[in-house]
Amino acid sequence: MTITNSTEISFECETGNYHTFCPISCVAWLYQKIEDSFFLVIGTKTCGYFLQNSMGVMIFSEPRYAMAELEEADISAQLKDYEELKRLCLKIKKDRNPSVIFWIGTCTTEIIKMDLEGMAPKLESEIDIPIVVARANGLDYAFTQGEDTVLAAIAQRCCEKITNLKENYNIFYSFINFGKKKINASVDEQKQVNHSPLILFGSLPEPIIRQLTLELKKQQIKISGWLPSKRYIELPILKEGGFVCSVHPYLSRTATVLIRKGKCKLINAPFPIGPDGTKAWIEKICSALDVTPIGLDEREKQIWESLEEYTQLIKGKTVFFMGDNLLETSLARFLIRCGMIVYEIGIPYMDKRFQAAELALLQKTCLETGVPIPTIVEKPDNHNQINRIMELRPDLVITGMAHANPLEARGINTKWSVEFIFEQIHGFVNAKNILKLITRPLLRNQKLKALGWQNF
Repeated sequence: MTITNSTEISFECETGNYHTFCPISCVAWLYQKIEDSFFLVIGTKTCGYFLQNSMGVMIFSEPRYAMAELEEADISAQLKDYEELKRLCLKIKKDRNPSVIFWIGTCTTEIIKMDLEGMAPKLESEIDIPIVVARANGLDYAFTQGEDTVLAAIAQRCCEKITNLKENYNIFYSFINFGKKKINASVDEQKQVNHSPLILFGSLPEPIIRQLTLELKKQQIKISGWLPSKRYIELPILKEGGFVCSVHPYLSRTATVLIRKGKCKLINAPFPIGPDGTKAWIEKICSALDVTPIGLDEREKQIWESLEEYTQLIKGKTVFFMGDNLLETSLARFLIRCGMIVYEIGIPYMDKRFQAAELALLQKTCLETGVPIPTIVEKPDNHNQINRIMELRPDLVITGMAHANPLEARGINTKWSVEFIFEQIHGFVNAKNILKLITRPLLRNQKLKALGWQNF
């Protein structure tokens, strides 16, 4: 049993491995986010099979990523890595003409000690395209930390002055885009108060970016830039003493680079997941920028009223997080506010300093709703977790795909944790999407029971 009546959060650390989705899967959303990029994943055939199967991308669609497959000759050092990578990058430049090439390291590059960071600067100067190296191996990183390593590498580039732009860049597009930005900026600056620069970091779909930008605009706050930007050549300029704030709970390495290298100030806020988290996120930003928040209580109340149809379905239900995507703490806090009881929060990695505000909000939420504070288990051992699940029999288990079917076969409702990554869940209006994901397996199995399926 992992729930207690303590008023403080209890932390445990088990000896489990990272039982998570592979971190190179971050390529799935980052290559779409950074439109002028190309991702070269350096690994084995297994990595290639994983990318193609997990992302469901057909070869003829020509996505902006590729595999550099390591063969026996590469691993035994019979071939020169530099020459092979140079050949591939020149082909990428000729065929796709990107503004940046990302080299994504895998488990194999770690094991054979490929010096990607050493080769990249030399090759970059030869082919005249920025090459950014990010290690996203499953030995050291959990699922979503793949994005963290990529953004941390990009953040280091933001700290440098970019002077070498591509010569063949479309100047007409540049002119039009710059003109749009200048006009929009002049209009916004007239309406908004003066405050320190604010850069938000974390990859989000464009609709969510527009929603969060609008919510901050209502508070007279202007966002100076996003990391990552839509185009690599439009990376935000970091200013010493400027503020940065994350939208994801798994970007602690990126935050460290922005603080240490960029001399920025981190706004340690809860994350904008659920109406309670979004309100607290905006309030923290307002407080840091010395802006008085306006109308947030009414906005939060309006959203909660729109969610009542779903909260009635899950009120009093129990949920268990096995740990996979590092969103577990934020999701648990939101579901507790919705009326659920969380037995355990399994999480692959917990940076207590980076998630300090989120943990404080979790504790506050539990005390206000009168429910036990769940134990947070870092690097959980799946064997022990399954024993706890069979003892507790929760109404829902949020887990990785590997354990979903075995648990369903034992009469436990499950939800894939990976779905929360690919669904739009940030901000006020997207809280409903979280509850749709949560209630779907519960409603499905209720219907199956009504049809006489007694195993559910």
